[in-house]
Amino acid sequence: MLEDAEYEVVLIDGDYAHLKRLDKEVEGLNPVARFLLPMEIDEGTRLLYHDLEYTII
Repeated sequence: MLEDAEYEVVLIDGDYAHLKRLDKEVEGLNPVARFLLPMEIDEGTRLLYHDLEYTII
């Protein structure tokens, strides 16, 4: 089972959003295909990753 994680959308670049992990110290950004994220995201949006799904928090 994957662990829950909190992210912030730092950059939207075409078909990808680059996410920064907020709840754990991790180096670098995590690129995620935008089709996996809620349509309403924008830079600065906070997300929760839970059960293989991203939701806005």
